[in-house]
Amino acid sequence: MLRVARAARLVRRLAVSLAALTLGAGVAAGPAHAAGATAMAQGADFGACPALSALPEGADPAAWRCEAMTAVGHLTLGRIDQSLGDAMAITFAEGTVNGEFHQVFGGMTAVPVPVRGMPLAITPRYAGYFDFQSNDERRGELDLTFRLSGPAAPSGCSIGTDADPIRLVLKETKASTVVSQDPLVVAFGVADNRLAAPRTSGCGRLGPVLDRVLRMPSPAGANSLALDARVSFRSYGSTAEISR
Repeated sequence: MLRVARAARLVRRLAVSLAALTLGAGVAAGPAHAAGATAMAQGADFGACPALSALPEGADPAAWRCEAMTAVGHLTLGRIDQSLGDAMAITFAEGTVNGEFHQVFGGMTAVPVPVRGMPLAITPRYAGYFDFQSNDERRGELDLTFRLSGPAAPSGCSIGTDADPIRLVLKETKASTVVSQDPLVVAFGVADNRLAAPRTSGCGRLGPVLDRVLRMPSPAGANSLALDARVSFRSYGSTAEISR
């Protein structure tokens, strides 16, 4: 009973403190944005490329390449309206086997971003599905969750889960331009302005408080993720570093 009473008092204190906080309508570019731009300028890290042994059976290394993408951007999710200043990085392989297109995911990293006006940070995380083969309808698709961390947030507290992720359907906002020919680096912009966000998950007694403060769930059309990306390319046929 004592533990329950303490937990109840904690929830009430959190409810009062969180409800008193407000989020600004926008975030001006600052040190975090500068850090993200610097990370993009430093070039891609091919260390997370899928190993050659992870490619589909029958894959010819000469017909496969690793793509390492870095991206900075802006997230609007419920009441969060936040620059993602530090660069996200996604690495994957793509190629053909007997003329059929295939992709293999490598890895994704992102730095926790403090949420303006709240004792929380938000971190995009890969949720198990991607398809970066572009077509006339979209540039690619990606499943994400957004981890919430802070002094009172339990480990595993997030918006979206691997079982119920946030599906991004990314459409091109800036046409591809070649930044470098050797090595090949391409820049472009993408965004999803129609994504929907569920209630928080894994947040324990803090969940209802966060849902109320963050305005979750948030319907399609009320959220967006816009990214400015750069992709660097390496062939599996000529690069020893990713042919292990």
